[in-house]
Amino acid sequence: MPKAKALTIAGSDSGGGAGIQADLKTFQELKVYGMSAITAVTAQNTLGVEGVYPLTLEAIEKQLECIAVDLEPDALKTGMLFNSEIIELVAHNIERYKWRNIVVDPVMIAKGGANLLQQEATESMKKKLLPLATVLTPNIPEAEVLTGMTIRNMEERKEAAKILSAMGVSYVIIKGGHGEEEESVDLLYDGSSYSSLLAERIPTKNTHGTGCTFSAVITAALAKGASIDDAFQLGKDFIHHAIKMDLHIGSGHGPTNHWAYQESKK
Repeated sequence: MPKAKALTIAGSDSGGGAGIQADLKTFQELKVYGMSAITAVTAQNTLGVEGVYPLTLEAIEKQLECIAVDLEPDALKTGMLFNSEIIELVAHNIERYKWRNIVVDPVMIAKGGANLLQQEATESMKKKLLPLATVLTPNIPEAEVLTGMTIRNMEERKEAAKILSAMGVSYVIIKGGHGEEEESVDLLYDGSSYSSLLAERIPTKNTHGTGCTFSAVITAALAKGASIDDAFQLGKDFIHHAIKMDLHIGSGHGPTNHWAYQESKK
């Protein structure tokens, strides 16, 4: 039986909690073969981002080419793309190789507040990348930037999802970690109807890499042929356990626990 393969196109996190490192750990936990194309190298730990060093367009394109000719992905996700040139290059290659099951995690700001997407790149993301997306997974601040609206309640979250869907996205998942509800509510919009998943809100600062990990779970599930509803449920369950079973690593915003989901099933 063919093995499911998933590709992550994102930045490297030297602290290991987010980015390429989080994605590959997640793929492995879900028994999906993981591949990567690194867009930028970051120097960071749980205390913050000390430097961002984007790769050349040539280096990024060569990584994508090598994967395309030998290791066709069943699904892929994008994470930190940093600038408009990288976004446009990635979008061009997704179209060029006719890749499917595209999960876009619009990484914009690190937990410590560092900008991971240049301001001018937002328009490139909306015009070039979002129309290719099967699933878009913004948190509330990211959804606000992409839509230009303020999101304070569920009705505004639903309106934002409609706006994002109109940009060409098949499915929009607006994550509820930044919401004000007593529980964390994630909202899924399929272009015509809404559904939501609730989970206990866990009081912790150790949530570094939650967005990367959640979108990586969605990607892995789609690579294995899961429906969007099942991928959504798995993403919610996986990240809930990853936050709940805290690793207590580092002095700042610590990482989530990527093996917690499997541990919870024993």
